[in-house]
Amino acid sequence: MTAFVEGFVRGLGVGSVYALLALGFVIIYKATRVISFAQPALMLAGVVLVSHLAGPIGFWAALPVAALLTALLGLGIERGAVRPMVGRPAFVVAIITLGVDVAIRVVVNIFIGLDVRNVHDPWGLSTLVIGNVHIEHRHIAAFLCAAVLVAALFVFFRFSRMGLAMRAAADDQEAALAQGVSVGAVFALSWALAGALAAVGGTFAAAGGSFDGTLWLTALVALPVIILGGLDSLPGAVVGGLAVGVAQELVATYQNHTPWLGGNVSVITPYVLMLLVLLVRPYGLFGTREVERV
Repeated sequence: MTAFVEGFVRGLGVGSVYALLALGFVIIYKATRVISFAQPALMLAGVVLVSHLAGPIGFWAALPVAALLTALLGLGIERGAVRPMVGRPAFVVAIITLGVDVAIRVVVNIFIGLDVRNVHDPWGLSTLVIGNVHIEHRHIAAFLCAAVLVAALFVFFRFSRMGLAMRAAADDQEAALAQGVSVGAVFALSWALAGALAAVGGTFAAAGGSFDGTLWLTALVALPVIILGGLDSLPGAVVGGLAVGVAQELVATYQNHTPWLGGNVSVITPYVLMLLVLLVRPYGLFGTREVERV
């Protein structure tokens, strides 16, 4: 039972990271109907910024500054690479974002260098002991931070003028334009929000240890998360992220008791879970079912 609880809590912490990364994918997709493959590069750029800034100004100041700078980087990508492609097929724009991802990661790897780096987080591998259960502080922090950001996004989309404009543009761009909504501003803000969320999520992915240029692979797990939860569903990104994180960590906890599965079966757990959900709900748990009239 102790192992189960510890695995479950670790899963919530890891799943919180996946949820933050998945939210960035979904926000961009809802606004532009394009899957952005630049999210891994934005995540890596944000983490590297935190690692460089945390020394001079401290972790708590470095995290929001890095999130802001990564948001500006996302805004620059939208203005420079994505905006000129408006009107082109979504597949073409997606390939453009893939090229942007590779280009940014090449540049960011220069600032990582040959040695591993760390984000100088205040938690490290410290643990909270409750009875026989050991809970790492970094997982608690990741879950609480994700909860705060998700709540802030809910308030933003529900009550702010720009949030309502983004919801309107996501539902029907032409109708939103007719009502005076600046769809261009919606596109730009969606990329900025995705960049900030990627920076925060990546920082918690690297917390408690060191990282190198391969950290961007963590963001790839967000792809089965958004497909599982629904490409156009923000609640689906959160639920899917937590579900994948918990499933992955529980499988990692118990995989040693089932040698026939192999030692790394937890790595493919997100994709197996995605496949099982899609067999029952092809549009994901919370995705919008497309209806075509003929």
